[in-house]
Amino acid sequence: MKLALKLVAVVIVALIIGAGSALLFIRGAGLGGDVAVGPWQTSLVIGSSEADPYTRAQIAVAGLLALNRAETVYFTASHDDAGDKLRSDCTYMVAGSDPPARWWSVTLYGADHYLVPNPLDRYSYGGDTVAREADGSFVIAVGPEETNGNWIPTGGQTGDTFSLTLRLYNPEPEAARDPSGVVLPHIAKEACRT
Repeated sequence: MKLALKLVAVVIVALIIGAGSALLFIRGAGLGGDVAVGPWQTSLVIGSSEADPYTRAQIAVAGLLALNRAETVYFTASHDDAGDKLRSDCTYMVAGSDPPARWWSVTLYGADHYLVPNPLDRYSYGGDTVAREADGSFVIAVGPEETNGNWIPTGGQTGDTFSLTLRLYNPEPEAARDPSGVVLPHIAKEACRT
């Protein structure tokens, strides 16, 4: 009887450790991937039948409705061009030109993968909502202080981090086939509160 109780205890401890480590991995890993373009990362298996169970779980936890790569390519950035984590108390300039897709959007998410509440209810810009520079390019300010033009509020809490997700809807075939060759916006840190 003692042996059976010890065996049950070992199995329960193993299940708790296994489930806990899997949950920690799934929640802690972002939606990065195996392809990097500057600070942006994507995975070639997101939205495909080739995605392993951990990738599918990460996508589900992050709330990403992953469409097939021929329909949408997802890039995520949790760092700026210099490799520093994106922080809510800093201001960044996301600057670039339209990526090769029928439509695109840049959306800010908190560390919990949810939209960051703000009084303007502004969470993203897209190809049809972003104000343009004279040459057709765009600059989006991302930070705690309101700026003129395109601005996505971060919430500004010291110590909080966030990520940006760039979605390319109906990407050009070459972008879907080889996302590493796509020219994507730069993310440059301008200043921090602290």
